[in-house]
Amino acid sequence: MNVRRKSTSTLILVLLTLVLLGLRGRAAAQAGWAVEKTFQVGGEGGFDYITVDAENSRLYVPRSTHTMVLDANSGKTLADIPGQKHNHGVVLVPKVGRGFIGDGGGAVVIFDLKTNLVLGTIAAKPDTDAIIFDEASGLVLFDSGDEGVLMTLKPDVDPKNGTIDAPIALGGKPEYLAADGAGKVYINLQDKNEVVVVDIRARKVIAHWPVAPGGSPVGMSMDTKKRRLFVGCQNPPKLIVMSADDGKVLADLPIGAGVDATKFDGKNAFASSRDGKLVVAGENASGKFEVLQTLSTAVGAKTMDIDPSSHKAYLPTAEFEEQKPGATGRPKAKAGTFKILVVAAH
Repeated sequence: MNVRRKSTSTLILVLLTLVLLGLRGRAAAQAGWAVEKTFQVGGEGGFDYITVDAENSRLYVPRSTHTMVLDANSGKTLADIPGQKHNHGVVLVPKVGRGFIGDGGGAVVIFDLKTNLVLGTIAAKPDTDAIIFDEASGLVLFDSGDEGVLMTLKPDVDPKNGTIDAPIALGGKPEYLAADGAGKVYINLQDKNEVVVVDIRARKVIAHWPVAPGGSPVGMSMDTKKRRLFVGCQNPPKLIVMSADDGKVLADLPIGAGVDATKFDGKNAFASSRDGKLVVAGENASGKFEVLQTLSTAVGAKTMDIDPSSHKAYLPTAEFEEQKPGATGRPKAKAGTFKILVVAAH
């Protein structure tokens, strides 16, 4: 009798454990992302690529002619860096204590990370756009859409009298780019519907990879460990998952209209679009990529950056004027309504 009771108790315990594990797994599967808070920043100017400094909890926010430095926890303005004509992005190189602002007016503005004071401006090709730092080569990389070139700059360059290196011709109109940390750089050519691969040491293009079934590639990010590229395409709107070894398309996933940025946070890929959709994609147990969630953010929230430690995403946007029937082009932002949405996992 005691043996039977013991067996029954054991069975009940096993069943309860299985039920709890099932509920826990179901809850995990239902966990998703949501807009946690909104920073009402205001101020003048447009907006483009935002940059997160996770170590110091700061946000660098280009606003056309100036770059705001915000506290990443409160949204409070800490500094404002002047002296740009039409800025697009910011990259930080802590080992030399400098930040670099890509200015579409044809320059790179160098500033001090401690004081936020401008150290100097280096002339570049017109329409200087996306800008990143490549650990492998130790170079700041930035492209020119109008000139169709990749440019490089040593981070310890003389900010007053220095010059960029000889540009690398890409054969098309570049948008965003990513580096694998092993000597290769991947760049979207929006007008060619392809990704080009640059050997940064040889300073030349070594491969052309179509993004079909996507088109008009804009956003770019990379999982350097598994060597996968995440390419945000505008026409048709798709997130393309591509092998960084041979250009093979591993998946194509539906996203919102007007994508501008993709980011990888170490586990999931994110694609933000002008229509106010943030798509979160991941890889399931069988190795297949799928959309985990499509989150409504706000119209115009097309760019972003992600804190790799907290996994929070920061998306800049504003309130926009209502367009008249039949009007084309982008709606005009209302003065003083600039804001940053903070998206977190829940």
